[in-house]
Amino acid sequence: MNEHVHLTAYFERIGFSGSIAPTLATLEALHALHPASIPFENLSPLIGLPVLLDQASLEQKLIHDKRGGYCYEHNMLFMRILRELDFPVTGYGARVLWGHPEGEERPVSHMVLGVDVGGATYLADVGFGSMTLTTPLRLRGGQEQETPFATYRLVGEAPSYRLEVRIGEEWKPVYAFDLIEKSEDDYAALNAATYPRFADMLVAARTEKDVRHTLRDLRLSHYGRDGGEPQRRILTSVAEIREALSETFGIALPPADLLDPALERVLANQQNQTVD
Repeated sequence: MNEHVHLTAYFERIGFSGSIAPTLATLEALHALHPASIPFENLSPLIGLPVLLDQASLEQKLIHDKRGGYCYEHNMLFMRILRELDFPVTGYGARVLWGHPEGEERPVSHMVLGVDVGGATYLADVGFGSMTLTTPLRLRGGQEQETPFATYRLVGEAPSYRLEVRIGEEWKPVYAFDLIEKSEDDYAALNAATYPRFADMLVAARTEKDVRHTLRDLRLSHYGRDGGEPQRRILTSVAEIREALSETFGIALPPADLLDPALERVLANQQNQTVD
């Protein structure tokens, strides 16, 4: 399906003004600016609104309405932008391992991109929440790759890889993926299956030049590039949550009559868990 892509509006949204030649430098610049400007967030599932993946809907929400989205929205938009710039891009499905027990069988619920540049293939992913990449990784197994916020490595060889991140002295699995191309219809089906999992939690993330901000329900965290202990606090009211979403994550919030009851639900659920 060919969908019209408005490059100028996207560039203005992320603050990009460099060369648009399909080079590694261009890919790296876009990959850094996207998660700094367009937050990861799940407010639409939380308040019961649909998550649509057609280009017009993505541009309206993520660009013009100054919202964010989750993985399919971010990486679908990024894939179309890159293709418009003449990058060869292939979409793949990934099984999320982050936060799950080792060896647990996981379904495909995430989208990643393979981007060909200068005779090499790079992994691009601007939509993985708290562990979103800030630069593309060379698609090569066994090589440690430094990024501004963490060191990653890909384990395996074509067609199957696992992305791992170094936390302290340990390597933690992030997700696994196979080099099997997914169509837009495939992603629509995966999106429909993934949507309900985001309806009962609150998540947000944004990665600026020197700090990564994350929100999981009521826990707001800020991670510096130095790898030191993050700054954390627990939000205690709807007003505090709204302020964090707006000021820290740069989200233009949905109408209060839709959002506030959902935030009240998040507060009540967390308070009940604390009591239990």
